Amino acid sequence: MNESIGKNIRKYRELKGFSQEYMANQLDINQASYAKIESNSTKLTVDRLFTISKLLETEITDLLDLKNQIVYNQDIKDYSVGHQEVQNLYQTNQEVYEKLIQSKDEQIALLKEMLNKKNK
Repeated sequence: MNESIGKNIRKYRELKGFSQEYMANQLDINQASYAKIESNSTKLTVDRLFTISKLLETEITDLLDLKNQIVYNQDIKDYSVGHQEVQNLYQTNQEVYEKLIQSKDEQIALLKEMLNKKNK
């Protein structure tokens, strides 16, 4: 998991004045499991990321730090290494977006199915 995700979740949680215990209760997990999310010690599902963003009333892109992410490392002597890091970041972002789109499509299909059952 991208290290900045857990840090960003913690930052936005603290800005809202929420405790880890409160967030854990809202996510229906225990506090220790929630702490692992903020410390990047566990994988974070797209659905859980959506739920967290809603609880914190922020955009997923803020939690993923995608809006203004700048790749900079003054220790890099070989620019090809920096270029590779940018490509890896792009690939990671692309995978996240693809998962978000897939999750959205699944949710739409589920909602349509629920509507069809309700209308019958």
